Amino acid sequence: MKKQTVILTAIILVLFISGILSACSSYFNGNEVDRVGMLVEHSIHDQSWGSKGYQGLLDISDSLDVDVYFQEGINTQQQVNRAVEEFANKDINLIIGHSNIYGKMFHQIREAYPDIHFLYVNGGYFDDNLTSINFNSLAMGFFGGMVAGEMTETNHIGLIAAFEWQPEIEGFYEGAVYQNPDVNVNMKLTNSWDDTERAMEMYNQMQAEDVDVYYPAGDSFSVPIIEEVKKDGDYSIGFVSDQSEIGGRSVLTSTVQHVDKLYLLAAKQFNNNELPGAIINYGFAEDVITIGEYSEDLSDSFKKELDEAIETYIETGLLPNQLE
Repeated sequence: MKKQTVILTAIILVLFISGILSACSSYFNGNEVDRVGMLVEHSIHDQSWGSKGYQGLLDISDSLDVDVYFQEGINTQQQVNRAVEEFANKDINLIIGHSNIYGKMFHQIREAYPDIHFLYVNGGYFDDNLTSINFNSLAMGFFGGMVAGEMTETNHIGLIAAFEWQPEIEGFYEGAVYQNPDVNVNMKLTNSWDDTERAMEMYNQMQAEDVDVYYPAGDSFSVPIIEEVKKDGDYSIGFVSDQSEIGGRSVLTSTVQHVDKLYLLAAKQFNNNELPGAIINYGFAEDVITIGEYSEDLSDSFKKELDEAIETYIETGLLPNQLE
């Protein structure tokens, strides 16, 4: 009887140790997505940046068959701390911050949540469980600038952007000047992604300055400006989303950031234990940045020229002005 008890105890001990080793192996060798949470700085209903981020969250849910959660209006460290703790209590192990503001905030609290991987866009902070996924936005701005430089009749084009550091600003200027050396780029900054009132004031100022092609490179104010441009009979370049449905043929094209595709790509990499704590750049080559639908007002010859320039960039990493 004692012998049977000893054998039974030994079997239980082996099974117990095996379970521990299996759990450890799973922990150290894989980071499969359990649940995903997203923090949004403003709103998911802006028909631009916020909406596309939320779509990415839904795509992750569908593709990986996981539960997803989100919170809007999260823009301070205190709000982030509270939201992350709530997510942690739901056993969420991948948290996406849908703005570059979350880099520093996540960096402040990352050590307290070693079982959570933090992901955000367009920043410089990273660590073992913190990843920044960045858009190579200069190129998209360049190709948008080429379109504006080609289509302006007054040689005055308007760039209404949120912040000076946006890579697409430099790209837009370079592309416009490359395509049309005589062009004048009128640039104004709102210093906010969502100050629509200020952006509209800038638009009205540019109207008085003979601008006939506009690039509203912001979140909430891009759509209202495109709608006004259409009413006033001028041209615009869409931003972040393909905004041809809003402005019709007055939208010459759009510089599209597929942040929804980017989040799904990163979530799949995390699910396969292939997402490093690092700063990772993505762009045209990964199909997370594209040029949107062309307006009927663009000539076939110019569309062909632009398509070839984009293809060359994908193959070589060089923009047209770098090939000369």
